[in-house]
Amino acid sequence: MSWSRTYDGAEPVRVNKWLAQSGVCSRREAEELIAAGAVLIDGERVTDVGRKIAAGQTLVLNERAELGLGAQISVVINKPPGIVSAQPEHGQIPAARLLTAEHQTGAGIVPSSRASLPPLGRLDQDSRGLLLLSEDGVLAKSIIGPESEIDKEYVVTVRGMIDRGKIQKLRHGLELDGRQLKPAKVALVDTQVLRFVLTEGRNRQIRRMCELVGLEVVDLVRVRIGPLLLGDLAEGKWRHLSDAERDALVKFPIAGEGS
Repeated sequence: MSWSRTYDGAEPVRVNKWLAQSGVCSRREAEELIAAGAVLIDGERVTDVGRKIAAGQTLVLNERAELGLGAQISVVINKPPGIVSAQPEHGQIPAARLLTAEHQTGAGIVPSSRASLPPLGRLDQDSRGLLLLSEDGVLAKSIIGPESEIDKEYVVTVRGMIDRGKIQKLRHGLELDGRQLKPAKVALVDTQVLRFVLTEGRNRQIRRMCELVGLEVVDLVRVRIGPLLLGDLAEGKWRHLSDAERDALVKFPIAGEGS
């Protein structure tokens, strides 16, 4: 539903100030809503962040603002290599830096630069593909909680000789850091290209698994997290997670709750 209110003040006031005084959002967030084309006064879209509203005029925040007003923001990124998914170190570039209007696909406001959007699942600096950032605790529990059984799918290009024995070891029987790995689905899909489906996410797991059987990863792309697909989202672009996608992820079976 759109948010709507008629201004009844004695003197005109800047839109961003009035929205902040009304408890709708901060001034900075109001400016971001205006930039996203989500603010209208008497049916006219507001484009000037300095615009004032006068007594009797009605301000509407359209559906595009819904994701940014009190909602727990979740975004999908096609992460390029060279970008880190979590906290950067030593000049590294965090994935959150991609969350600009220039890189956006689809509707919804651009999250504030002050928003805290942790990654739901690791994707190391050298890897690329599907990355989900979210401040939604329920969603985080579903994807990376201790009882989560959401699987992740990767397309991996390797260097080295691939044979049936190596694939069998990758599927089951390897250890990392002294702990047995859960069974994985691994298949040869093209010359030097393997498809991995995992239900756990140890640090640089696929790269280390391949090293244990004499293979070197030269490209790694995550293409799926449970029911969420990377699809045709271009590399370096981002979009908001839809309500339907969130529901599908949250409803995904967890340990002890179905097959």
